[in-house]
Amino acid sequence: MSKPNIAIHLPDGAVREVPAGTTPFEIANSISPRLAAASVVARITPLAGSATAAAKETETGEAAMYAAEDAQAPRLVDLATPLNEDAKLELLTEKDPEALKVVRHSAAHVLATAVLELFPETKLGHGPATDAGFFYDVYREKPFTPEDLAAIEKKMAEVVARDEKFVHEFEPREQALAEFDKDGDFMKTHFVTKFTEPGSEVSFYRNGRFVDFCRGPHVPSTGRVKAFKVLSLAGAYWLGDEKNPQLQRVYGTAFFSQKDLDAHFARLEEAAKRDHRVLGKQLDLFSIQEVAGAGLIFWHPKGAMIRKIMEDWMREECLRRGYQLVYTPHVMRRELWKISGHEGFYSSNMYTPMELDDAEYRLKPMNCPGHVLIYKNSPKSYRDLPQRYAELGNVYRYERSGTMHGLLRVRGFTQDDAHIFCTPQQIEGEVASCIEFAEVVLKTFGFNEFKVELSTWDPNDRAHYIGSDENWSLAIGSLEKVLNAKGIAYKTMPGEAAFYGPKIDIKLVDVLGRLWQLSTVQFDFNLPARFELEYVGEDGERHQPVMVHRALFGSVERFFGVLIEHYAGAFPLWLAPLQIGLVPISERHAQYAAKVEAELKSAGFRVETDARNEKMNAKIRDFANQKTPYILVFGDKEEASGAVSVRTRGKGDQGSIPLGEFIAKAKALVESKSTEL
Repeated sequence: MSKPNIAIHLPDGAVREVPAGTTPFEIANSISPRLAAASVVARITPLAGSATAAAKETETGEAAMYAAEDAQAPRLVDLATPLNEDAKLELLTEKDPEALKVVRHSAAHVLATAVLELFPETKLGHGPATDAGFFYDVYREKPFTPEDLAAIEKKMAEVVARDEKFVHEFEPREQALAEFDKDGDFMKTHFVTKFTEPGSEVSFYRNGRFVDFCRGPHVPSTGRVKAFKVLSLAGAYWLGDEKNPQLQRVYGTAFFSQKDLDAHFARLEEAAKRDHRVLGKQLDLFSIQEVAGAGLIFWHPKGAMIRKIMEDWMREECLRRGYQLVYTPHVMRRELWKISGHEGFYSSNMYTPMELDDAEYRLKPMNCPGHVLIYKNSPKSYRDLPQRYAELGNVYRYERSGTMHGLLRVRGFTQDDAHIFCTPQQIEGEVASCIEFAEVVLKTFGFNEFKVELSTWDPNDRAHYIGSDENWSLAIGSLEKVLNAKGIAYKTMPGEAAFYGPKIDIKLVDVLGRLWQLSTVQFDFNLPARFELEYVGEDGERHQPVMVHRALFGSVERFFGVLIEHYAGAFPLWLAPLQIGLVPISERHAQYAAKVEAELKSAGFRVETDARNEKMNAKIRDFANQKTPYILVFGDKEEASGAVSVRTRGKGDQGSIPLGEFIAKAKALVESKSTEL
């Protein structure tokens, strides 16, 4: 009996009629053998009402894996997966980011294969792909050594050279559990128990003699894992419980080619040079003092100067855009956090309560409840809305030990928080204004590229969210409408919303192409309800406002850390803590140095004169090591003509020019917030 035909819709609009059971690879090969060779994985989107009889009759194998999922949801599958229903088909090649993650997941299987061949007593956990590569958690009583990692990498090369096919297989759940129990594979037993249902079939992937519990997909064979590197080792307790066995996590990375791999390590080398923790110490910008505690930042004079410039700019922009500046206490009664919902949904990220005379208090992890109380303190009319409150407020969050990272992840930080209280009719305009404000912030500080994500809720996970389905639908729809109206491309992130509402996250792209999460705009219909906020409408009746949370720096500390790395400590003239260094050639030029310094300071510049009895080149070198934008050198000739010899950072000696001309040029650069010198 011949198999029924199915319709496969291709990206160019073509439709191919093929027998059920045809694979993506066969379709690719029928189009072009070169396309088949270049394809890594396939993305299929089943069409509504298209399930064939063959797919309907079976509830095992491939069909069972997706039975609980959205029947029309796109999904990645192996090139060897039989297609049994009408579907859209996309063939992903090395140009697709999703294909790289598949390569990396396959590389994790290659690593596990190598580990078991070298150290057969090892028990496997899981090995996912990550944005930077992959890792595999394993249990082995004897710790791996650097020599072991080198041997694993060498064995991986052998597995790749064998070009073993990745074969998708299925096994009854009870049989799989029995085999894992027999072999003492306690982690695999846990995963099968947790992620599969009784009576179901369990998905495995085989390459050669190695078999792993896995949903896939994978590249066609181990030979497609062409460029890889075993990187490092870390320890972690099984399931995060120190009473459980300690695992070893082997990290690696993989790329499509050796050229890409080499470029990756070149980027890492450049990133190491830009590490804000190293530059922060070298340039004397900030410190973290062990005696004071982890994750708490001490701003040194130079770093504090940059912070002042950042905060002054932000406050001036807020005032210009109709915000009102407010300040709220660092510590407030625990009861307030119960009303807001933070006590129930966010308490694990808050410092423990402290008992004072009349009640329990908590350090604030965010400013929003304080702004709510300011709004509620006096009656509001629709004529008063929107109310925009802005605060550069210090907040405190309990980050776990080991998660802190310089300025980028701290326990105490300054959030450039603002909350907007408005009518439902005003919400879209306010969100649009916040996004425009965020774009201005990023471009002003030298970031011209960014990506946008819309974080929505998971309606099946009600325990982590508050509010009705209707309110969530309204909130998400409002944010989508704004993004679409502004023509902003965005990626939807299901289940990533805040507990009180959906949000738009704006991720900047730095000079190395890295993404940084900083700016966020969030819709909140819950806090106004919890605090019973009101305004009197045009109809004379009482109505509940809606609320927008927005942070544009994200936090001053994190934004500053990103700035340091983006500019490698060589800040634009307008941001540099020391803008101009003065180098008199000898002591007899001290009077002219004082005159030049006075004129520059009168023009608003941050200036320092090196009057030490040192050689000129030593003074120049010291200013250069501090990444000073301009170094002005002068001797008899310059003093006689009222000029200065200009050395520009990154460009060297630019020759002698009149002091007034230099001041005019430098002032123009500061006023325009230029990133060039």
